[in-house]
Formats: sequence, C-alpha cells, structure tokens
Amino acid sequence: MPVAYSAVGFEVCHIDRPDDPRVEAYVSIRERDLVGREGRFIAEGETVLAVLLRQKLHAVESVFVLDKRLPHIAHLLQDVPATVPLYVASREVMDAVAGFPIHRGVLAVGRRREQGEAAAFLAALPERALVVGFVGLANHDNVGGIFRNAAAFGADAVLLDDTSCDPLYRKAIRVSVGGALCVPFFREASAHALVDLLTDAGFSVLALSPRGMDTLSALEPPRRAALLLGTEGPGLPDDVLARCRTVSIPMHGTFDSLNVATTSGIALHHLVSR
Repeated sequence: MPVAYSAVGFEVCHIDRPDDPRVEAYVSIRERDLVGREGRFIAEGETVLAVLLRQKLHAVESVFVLDKRLPHIAHLLQDVPATVPLYVASREVMDAVAGFPIHRGVLAVGRRREQGEAAAFLAALPERALVVGFVGLANHDNVGGIFRNAAAFGADAVLLDDTSCDPLYRKAIRVSVGGALCVPFFREASAHALVDLLTDAGFSVLALSPRGMDTLSALEPPRRAALLLGTEGPGLPDDVLARCRTVSIPMHGTFDSLNVATTSGIALHHLVSR
C-alpha cells in the first residue's frame, strides 16, 4: 500500500525485498535489454526522467527511486501522475532488483505508443520540415547521440531502416539524454523504402558522405529536407547514394572520418541556421 512520505509530501510504495512482484519490470534490466520488453522501455537518470514526465509520445508506467535520492528529486516527482506507482527502496534492494549497481538511483518504466503511419505523419508536417534518416546504424551510442542532436535542433521526426537499432534501448535513451523519447520515429523495411517514403512526401534527401558532390557549407537548405546518415566505415550504400543528393563536410588534409553523431550535429545546425 502507498504511504505518505513526510520528507517530500506525497505517497510512495516502499519495496523491502528484491522479489517484490510490483517491481518485476525492473528485474535484471541489462539482460532484458537484449531480448526486448514487449513494448516497455527503461528510462535511467534524473535528466531522462524529467524528459519522460514532460513528453507526450509515450506513457509512464512506474517510477523506481533510491530512498536517499527521493528528497533531492522531489521537484520532479511532484509531476508523476497519481495513477503512476512510485516505488522506493534501499541501495541494497534496488541494486539486487536491477542486477547491477544503479549509481544514479533513478529508474522508470515507460510504454511505447505507436505513432501511426509514417506517410500520414510526413504529409501533415508544415511546408518547412526537417527529418533525419538512419541506414544501418546499429551502435546505441551513435543512435542516442543523433537523437540528442535531432531534439536539440528541432527535427520533426527520425526514420530508421530495418537494420538500425532500437532508439528505446536503455543505453540509447540515456546517451540521447531523453531525446529518443521526444522525437517521433518510424521504422521502414529498407533503406530504399525509406528514400521512397521521403521522396513521395516531397522531401529532398541529402545523403552525407565523404564522396558527396555538394559541400555542406555551400548548401542552401531545401524547405523540406531529409538528412540521411549511414554507418561509420562503409557509409551509405552506393545504390542509395545514387538516389540522393550527396553532401560532404570537407576535412583537413587527408583525414576524412567524423563520428556519425558529430556529423549529424554539424549538418543539422547548418540546415536550421540557414
């Protein structure tokens, strides 16, 4: 039963043992990252929790906090809906539930909501719009970093091909600082299906590549721009590049490699600042 916690002025549910069924969704969270969560995801850390509580794309199912952290984040927890359980535990119990030391002491479970059809979403965007496309991005750090940039520069959506990783993987959410929770995203069957969708919606697809024919600094941004990013190393496939306007970022000397998340930040800044 929830009880009042006088130090913060609202009700919490105390968890005294790691096998309490109320926190089953938090058990062994690293292992569950590998097998999926049936529509659920884990948000970790104070900053990400703040984003989760503000955003409207996904639902909040519960919050799980280390008892010693509770007074320090009470200002956030005041915004937790009354229908959402707020669980509190000691360090020993919380670490045993999660399966490793939770240094931040703040976790939450969210449930993803479907965003509808990508084509309808793109068609409803204003005349000036900005979308980011992922092809083959399987590194959670890079995906999280790009979502962070997409949120920071106001991208309207992200489109992923079938080989890109899940943006709601715990580490991707954490690296994105919650950006993966507040930028709508849609998955397409392939890179070519992604390009077809964008072209049909009136977007100019700008493919970033060291071999790009146009230079980013000289590019006049299209009114409806889609920035297409490929995996580090191989980059975007040649048959995909052949269908797009290719853009490069010149670098010093013979060095021609930028981290893809860094590249996205440079390109998104250019597209919105112009």
